[in-house]
Amino acid sequence: MTRPAPRRAVLTAALAAAAATATASAQSASAAPATASGAAVPDAARHQAGGGTPDAAPVDYHGWTSLPDWLFGTHHGTLPLPGRRPGVVIGRATGTLDYTDPHTGTTATWESATWTSPVRRVPHPASELIASWNAHTPAGTWIQIELLGTYTDGTATPAYVMGRWTAGDGPEDIRRTSVDDQTDGKSSIWTDTFSIDDTTAGPLLASYRLRLTLFRKPGSRATPTVWRLGAMASNIPDRFTVPASVPGVAKGVELPVPRYSQNIHKGEYPEYDNGGEAWCSPTSSTMVIEYWGRGPTAADLAWVNPAYADPQVDQGARYTYDYQYEGCGNWPFNAAYAATYKDLQGVITRLRSLDDIERLIKAGIPVITSQSFLATELDGAGYGTSGHLMCIAGFTADGDVVANDPASSSDDAVRNIYKRAQFETIWLRTKRINATGGVSGGTGGVAYVYFPAKPSPGQRRALAAVGIV
Repeated sequence: MTRPAPRRAVLTAALAAAAATATASAQSASAAPATASGAAVPDAARHQAGGGTPDAAPVDYHGWTSLPDWLFGTHHGTLPLPGRRPGVVIGRATGTLDYTDPHTGTTATWESATWTSPVRRVPHPASELIASWNAHTPAGTWIQIELLGTYTDGTATPAYVMGRWTAGDGPEDIRRTSVDDQTDGKSSIWTDTFSIDDTTAGPLLASYRLRLTLFRKPGSRATPTVWRLGAMASNIPDRFTVPASVPGVAKGVELPVPRYSQNIHKGEYPEYDNGGEAWCSPTSSTMVIEYWGRGPTAADLAWVNPAYADPQVDQGARYTYDYQYEGCGNWPFNAAYAATYKDLQGVITRLRSLDDIERLIKAGIPVITSQSFLATELDGAGYGTSGHLMCIAGFTADGDVVANDPASSSDDAVRNIYKRAQFETIWLRTKRINATGGVSGGTGGVAYVYFPAKPSPGQRRALAAVGIV
């Protein structure tokens, strides 16, 4: 069956259009994968298709999480918070903002303090960047994350807003939101992603700082607490396919991740992206949150119609919803939602191959991946999609992917096995031939990684091996 294109697909298409060149359109007929079954593609064909070794793709995730991290940077009214989970909080207000919420029409005055990170020089100049954060935002508080970048030509980006976040949606809260229409002619913000407009002609991103602004009601003593702030900067080459990796350390390992279907929620709470049929992202997030033994309380779920099954999925949709994007698929908002649960962290990054996921699975860490594909490109799925999230729970003895795919008819049908080569291509590619024969974009290996605030030694090693520290 064919599923409607979610709003994430609009973003993916826009990114593809922004990065397209004349040669890309010329290649579109010849650069498609040789088969839809995941059969091996000759090296020459891979080269022509923009393929290459996934492990060579430049990806740099950097996070600020430790007390020394928070001691450095520039403080304007913020204070580093020591303890078992260090963070940054408001010490004293150093500014005020009259903010008119575009989604409620309410104007309110907020007092603020800021922390600006040290400069992070990207090891390889980047064409894209995605920020993510973990925070506690009591009622009446919120945070804003901005990107302050420098291009390879030495000029500066605007102060790009990467997100305005609060965990709640009560009368004291703003509505969490991305910010549209941010561009300077060299780069643009597409919901949650900084993207160079023309990677062949324009400068790339050489370095950046992240500016964190913490807001609260004037006179209040409440404060947001931010435990993790980071960004993934990458320059993934255009590619229609990738070489298949060889099954490795996680062959035969399957984690006991709960299974939830998004489709059983069809029609529920249409104010959140038209209901459950579009809830692949919060449904996948819910599976992993519960895998770690976390989740909403009965009191949290009291607003959900008691006739609805799996109300925690409805909860996830409500509290990941981006009021500007009008959807639940904002990648950093999902990671931030996961981190609202006790002692969980959430990171958005790109992984280089299924080898990276195997390292994490072997350490007990499931991974949520984003991909798009035609029905003929993923045997057993039974549908095509312009953008979809699913949870990787393990690998078969042959190295194929065990996926908890929320686009299933019931919770019992969520577990699926997908061929390794097919899955690796639809997840890692940046270009694909769509149903009309044109060229659309792919996510290039985007993944959500949720893990404990205090990982075990083995988990720390696995996370470090995939660039998450």
